[in-house]
Amino acid sequence: MRGRACRRTERTMNAITIRRLSDQTYSLIEERAREHGVTIEHEVAAILEQAVGTRRPPNWRLETADRIAAMTPKGVVQDDSTLFIRAERDK
Repeated sequence: MRGRACRRTERTMNAITIRRLSDQTYSLIEERAREHGVTIEHEVAAILEQAVGTRRPPNWRLETADRIAAMTPKGVVQDDSTLFIRAERDK
């Protein structure tokens, strides 16, 4: 196999059938496979492995919120955005 390495081993015989895949999606996968010099099967396997292999820790949202809050300069008071969202929703 040329191009990007696929973590699948040749001994693995797992299979997935995807029904009702749009022609556009199939064409885009086919194009990606051509760009990477691999088969469509290998490209789909690489996409799936990347998607499930990048799991975030359970508390990633809280950590992200804390990191964003730390960017606020000291002494700056922030309004509760839920008040604005509710006001817009209730109009």
